[in-house]
Amino acid sequence: MFEFVWWWAFVLLPLPWFIYRFSRPVQPEAVITLPVLPENLVKKPVRRWQGILALLCWVSLLGALARPVWFGDPVQIQPEHRDMLLAVDLSGSMSIEDMVDGQGNTVDRLTAVKKVVTDFIGKRQGDRLGLVLFANHAYLQTPLTFDLNTVKQQLARTVLGLIGQSTAIGEGLGIAAKSFINSDAEQRVIILLSDGANTSGVINPMEAAKLAAENKVRIYTVGIGADEMVQRSFFGDRMVNPSQDLDEHALTQIAALTEGQYFRARNPQELASIYQSINDLEPVSTAQQTWRPREELFRFPLAGALLFSVLLAIRWRRYG
Repeated sequence: MFEFVWWWAFVLLPLPWFIYRFSRPVQPEAVITLPVLPENLVKKPVRRWQGILALLCWVSLLGALARPVWFGDPVQIQPEHRDMLLAVDLSGSMSIEDMVDGQGNTVDRLTAVKKVVTDFIGKRQGDRLGLVLFANHAYLQTPLTFDLNTVKQQLARTVLGLIGQSTAIGEGLGIAAKSFINSDAEQRVIILLSDGANTSGVINPMEAAKLAAENKVRIYTVGIGADEMVQRSFFGDRMVNPSQDLDEHALTQIAALTEGQYFRARNPQELASIYQSINDLEPVSTAQQTWRPREELFRFPLAGALLFSVLLAIRWRRYG
């Protein structure tokens, strides 16, 4: 939308006429009368063109003074945001196919995590998200960013076996907690998802949790894996517990140390409900501010005034 912010500047439009009409004319000092002038000295009147150029120059100057602005569409922004790190286990056990969805289809744990977490990321408008991956060691895959599409793309590209088969929970927590050192967000959250126990890395999980607590970071831990599944073998089928290596006690302690909470996900439906519960426990501020992008356009009428003044000077110099 186009608008003159200081529209009252156009009140000055008749000012040159008032000056011309009511100011006292300048009296010439002497007048020399010649009976006849040579034809080459006679100049054609050009006052009309001079007047038009002067008027256009004045209108352009007033147009620039009135501050023309183009306003874009309103943009809703949140003055406060939440910083959230997703720490995802990429150990070899994440390949176990024990996650049964609502249609009865069985998928491996990492596939189920990717689907649920991707949906969760898409709903985090206004939050800064980051992604930490860990197996034998941990690394920051995506630093905290408002670009949610980048976080989703990085999660979709994760593959098992890329950084080993073990589980470095402590390192994953340590790197995630370190990412919040320079954070100015009121809400700082780590969501740790694992299906095992800490079997690798150089940092103890409890020490990493203490570091997070010192930086006012809350940790929510999620243990993933079914309680039972049918294992087929040469000697027949038997029921086994695929989550026997899951260290629920440690995950519970980690969450409690930072005033967080531990959740158990045995299937994709439970995992999805857990992420919804975390969203309810950590509500982001609903306060919004409206901002309209604007572009100052005064340079265009100002350039026009300069052009008209140059043309006026040229005609004045040429015809007097």
